[in-house]
Amino acid sequence: MQAVESNIVSYAKVGADARTAADTGDRIEWIKLSLTYLPLATPVSDAKVLTGRQKPLTEIAFIFAEIRTRDGHEGIGFGYSKRAGGPGMYAHAKELAPNLIGEDPNDISRLFTKLLWAGASMGRSGLTTQAIAPFDIALWDMKAKRAGLPLAKLLGAQRDSVQCYNTSGGYLHTPLDQVLKNVAISRESGIGGIKLKVGQPDLSIDIERVRAVRKLLGDGFPLMVDANQQWDRQKATRACRAFEEFDLTWIEEPLDAHDFEGHGQLAERFDTAIATGEMLTSFDEHAQLILAGTDFIQPDAPRVGGITPFLKIMALGEFKQRKLAPHFAMEIHLHLAAAYGIEPWLEHFEWLGPLFNEQMHLKDGRMYVSDRPGLGFTLSEQARRWTPDTEEFGKRP
Repeated sequence: MQAVESNIVSYAKVGADARTAADTGDRIEWIKLSLTYLPLATPVSDAKVLTGRQKPLTEIAFIFAEIRTRDGHEGIGFGYSKRAGGPGMYAHAKELAPNLIGEDPNDISRLFTKLLWAGASMGRSGLTTQAIAPFDIALWDMKAKRAGLPLAKLLGAQRDSVQCYNTSGGYLHTPLDQVLKNVAISRESGIGGIKLKVGQPDLSIDIERVRAVRKLLGDGFPLMVDANQQWDRQKATRACRAFEEFDLTWIEEPLDAHDFEGHGQLAERFDTAIATGEMLTSFDEHAQLILAGTDFIQPDAPRVGGITPFLKIMALGEFKQRKLAPHFAMEIHLHLAAAYGIEPWLEHFEWLGPLFNEQMHLKDGRMYVSDRPGLGFTLSEQARRWTPDTEEFGKRP
């Protein structure tokens, strides 16, 4: 009996003297937010412009978050807005930032929840979640850098490269002869797939453009089309039927982004895969889409709130055997797609190139994960010059 009591006392002393993870963790010391505008060389139009819903896209607003900790670790992340919303997202991010000062940067999931509830009265999707994304992505970038690994490797990469398709050469404002030139250039540069915008008021024009590109590419080369939500169910059914002959990899956003049931029905009805999801801004919305039965899911990490909710989308998508083709922001999505269990696609946009000092490596139709730790990019001096507003929080390093 005396020996047992001695062991209990000894154990209690060890417990009293030990330090917990909470006692010893690093702390966020400084945050810098930047509002940056990336100008586009040529105004861009898709079907939403032809129907009068939007104006041509001339610039993209980016919100960059640079985070530094007491122990000297750094991370960078970003969110973005096409057309309206950038200044509003920046204003909300500035309100959120003080909530992170003094927090342990390793507790990424808890910090995402903290920031989500900080703005919960404005909702838990849309601008409020998009304003969280720069912080969440920066914390994941920091975590991978601390480990000395590319983010894909930290997450547990399934592959070192991802098949890559190009969108930017096939917009509706581009004449067909120029589209064909763009397609040829993209293919020669090593792109593995081509996506065209469709959604003309006259479906025959869409068919003519798709037929011409398919003829140029030949049979078997991956070709996708994107209607940008411009059809109702009847028009989408007719279009999907008409496009069956072209052996498309997928038909993207044939219906309104929130018509989960309709997209599932089209996926069930036609051989050509249906893809959608880029406009959704939360895990909950993507869960509804995945359960409704579309073929490809197209989440966007900056739009859903960062990498933390994106990983949840990946887990559910893989469980339900959905294919993955993340939207835009290939600098982030390359790492996430590389960690997906089912062979994914990556969307190539050269637009963001001037923002960063590093270049991405494209070869033989695939984008390769670099050996740089974290996300592997740093802001260029040009990006700094395109930044009209910044604000700092905490102790300057």
